[in-house]
Amino acid sequence: MVDFGRVVTAMVTPFQADGSVNYAVAEQLAAHLVAQGSDALVVCGTTGESPTLSWDEEYQLFQVVIKAVAGKALVIAGTGSNSTQEAIAATQKAAKIGVHGSLQVVPYYNKPPQAGLFSHFQAIAQACPDLPMVLYNIPGRTGQNLLPQTVARLSAIDNIVGIKEATGSLDQASEISRMTPPEFKIYSGDDSLTLPLLAIGGYGVISVASHLVGKQLQQMIQAFAAGQVQTATQIHLQLLPLFKSLFLSTNPIPVKVALRLQGWDVGSTRLPLEDDQNGLAQKLKPVLAELNLI
Repeated sequence: MVDFGRVVTAMVTPFQADGSVNYAVAEQLAAHLVAQGSDALVVCGTTGESPTLSWDEEYQLFQVVIKAVAGKALVIAGTGSNSTQEAIAATQKAAKIGVHGSLQVVPYYNKPPQAGLFSHFQAIAQACPDLPMVLYNIPGRTGQNLLPQTVARLSAIDNIVGIKEATGSLDQASEISRMTPPEFKIYSGDDSLTLPLLAIGGYGVISVASHLVGKQLQQMIQAFAAGQVQTATQIHLQLLPLFKSLFLSTNPIPVKVALRLQGWDVGSTRLPLEDDQNGLAQKLKPVLAELNLI
C-alpha cells in the first residue's frame, strides 16, 4: 500500500503574462514546496486549474514536476474527467510518464447515480491496476456527492488507496472512516478541517495552504499523531485566519495572489476565473504579515 504522506500540496499552475504555462516556475515551485514540508504534490487538480488546461499541457507539467522532485516526493496526477474513457486514457498516459498516483474527481455536470460512480472509478482502477488512485469528492464543484457506502465499496479495490474528502461534513468523513479499512487513507480537502478530521480517523491533508505553511501543517499533524493535541490545536488556531483568507474568492485565485505577494511569478488565473488582484491583496497582506510570510 503506497503512502503519499501526511501533507500533500495541490499545486498551482504558474502562467506567463501571455497566458501560457510557465514550466520553469512550475519546476522551481515544486522543488520549493517539497523543501517546505510537502510529502507529495497533486499536479493539475482543482488548484492547478485543470478545467482550463489542455491535456498536452498537463502531460508536460507531470514530466516537469517529476523531474523537479525526483526521489524527494511523490507526484499525483489529476487525470479525472466526467468521461470515463477520457479519464482512463489520461491516467494510462500519466502512468507511462511516471507519476506515482492519480487523483480522480467525481464526474462533474453529468451527475451520475451512485452505481455509475462506482463503475466509473472501478473502470479506471482496472485499466491502470498498478497505479494507486485517490478518490476526490467535492460536491460543491461537481454537483454530486460520493456517498460513504460507495466509498466503502470502492475501498475494497486494491489500487484505490484513499480519498480527498471535501464535502465539509465531519459526519460524512466519520462514516467513511467507520466503513473503510484502516489502511484506506482519508485526506482532508479543506485546510480548516484537517485537525478535526484527524480526530475521527483522517490521515492528512491535500492542501492549498501548504503553498505557504507546509512546515507548520506537518508540525500540526505530527504533533497530533504523537498525542500532543494541545500543540496541534495551537497551530491550527494560529493558521485558521490564513485558511479562511485563502477562500475569500474561488480557489486558486487567493493563493496565487498570496504567492505573488511573496515574490513568486505564478501569474494570474485563466478565464473564466477572474483575478481581483488589488482587493484580495489588501485583505491578504495583514494575514500573511501576522504569520511572517511576507
